[in-house]
Amino acid sequence: MLEIEKIEQKFENDLDRKKVVDFLFKHLGKFGDPKDQIDMSIEYALSSDVGRGGFVLVGRDESGIVGAVVMNKTGMSGYIPDYLLVYIAVDGNRRGKGIGGKLMKEALDSCKGDVALHVEYENPAKRLYERLGFSSKYAEMRWYRSEQQ
Repeated sequence: MLEIEKIEQKFENDLDRKKVVDFLFKHLGKFGDPKDQIDMSIEYALSSDVGRGGFVLVGRDESGIVGAVVMNKTGMSGYIPDYLLVYIAVDGNRRGKGIGGKLMKEALDSCKGDVALHVEYENPAKRLYERLGFSSKYAEMRWYRSEQQ
């Protein structure tokens, strides 16, 4: 049975945090980021600094971690959604069993405002987000300083 733990301040120990970083890195696959960036997003989510915060959800069953979510507060309520869904991943061997939907429902229920996320067009998770009511209002564009020099 799936149990979802919500972490808002800190992990009980660094090993638990490392396990979540490793899990996200492995199961995000080509849609993920390097471990240090995943860890930075968790640090931000668990920060008590003004303008930061959020939470981490960890889904477990008898086999261990089967899913995880990192949600960051934006600190820009009113003109930018209140939260940014930074990462969600489900164990590659457990996809299609409703775990992602349960994690997303828990994540959205835990937010006290609007939520934004970035998803690549070819990411199969895009269908889940659309079923949950997310819509694509804008095309995100980025400018990278290092590429302009």
